[in-house]
Amino acid sequence: MKRRILSFVAFAFTLVSVHAAQRPTPSIPTAERAIIQRRRIVLTRPPAIAKQFPNKKQAVVSYPVVSGLDPAVQRRVRSLFEFKNIFDYSLQEYREDSWLEEFDYVVNYNANSLLDITFHQTGSGAYPDDQSKHLLINLKDGRVVKAADAFDATKQSDLAAKINTKLQAELKDILKSLRESKSDPEDVRIASEAQEPLQYKIEDLDNFSISSKGVTFLYDAGYPHAIQAFEPVGRYFFSFAELKGFIKPDGPLGQFIR
Repeated sequence: MKRRILSFVAFAFTLVSVHAAQRPTPSIPTAERAIIQRRRIVLTRPPAIAKQFPNKKQAVVSYPVVSGLDPAVQRRVRSLFEFKNIFDYSLQEYREDSWLEEFDYVVNYNANSLLDITFHQTGSGAYPDDQSKHLLINLKDGRVVKAADAFDATKQSDLAAKINTKLQAELKDILKSLRESKSDPEDVRIASEAQEPLQYKIEDLDNFSISSKGVTFLYDAGYPHAIQAFEPVGRYFFSFAELKGFIKPDGPLGQFIR
């Protein structure tokens, strides 16, 4: 009797083990948003640099630490956020150079499996300067969202033309404002000449930011420092309803037009 009970227990255990082995491993659900913690450090420069630039002994760096994602996705996002991959400077290089004053970031959107973030750095060499880098990341795979992912390839030319209309309108407003304010005619001439080559093209479509209301296409005219006062802001907003005919239904922005 005892032997039968032991045999039955062994058989039952075998069935449970086989069933457990055949059961599929549960997948980690896609995160709708990332957990972002702000870290702040103060870089103290070497004595030689501090002596040469007494007003630049330190620089303040604030950066995002991302968690709460699928491990593979999280590794990709953290890699994108490495200093060297943002403005091509490592933290050590920032410390050993006198240019940087502040490094910071702004989270523009963090929901619906999309993370929209802009990094900023300010500093000075011969003159003060600042730079920005924007990233829109798909939290389902940890990759940067490009125009090819989000917009219908057959309509990108029309989309670029639509955005270019807003760019050209802004350029005209800049010249109009200069003339109405009775600026130096030489300034008007310089501003007008700088505008001549500016056109929003298909290759510019990759740089866009999102919000809960729509898409803002970003355009950098790349003016030199001496004439940056005449540079267009380069931010052109369209609601999701306006872009419905251009957005890929099965792409990362498709969820906003259903």
